[in-house]
Amino acid sequence: MPDWVITRRAVIGSRLREARIHAGLTQVELGHRIGRDHRTIHRWEYAARIPNLEDLLLLADVLDVPLPDLIR
Repeated sequence: MPDWVITRRAVIGSRLREARIHAGLTQVELGHRIGRDHRTIHRWEYAARIPNLEDLLLLADVLDVPLPDLIR
């Protein structure tokens, strides 16, 4: 995996975390709303894993954030 991909995953995770906190949600609450485990949310936020397109669409909807803002 190229270094820039790993860096980009960290940026996306950070934006996801910021949007979740801004929405006033815990990882557990966000996980419940999109049908994922809170550990999955944690892995995304800390770039251990990356959400797929379906997950990104659900996240953007629940967090009321345009999808491009999460992945830009």
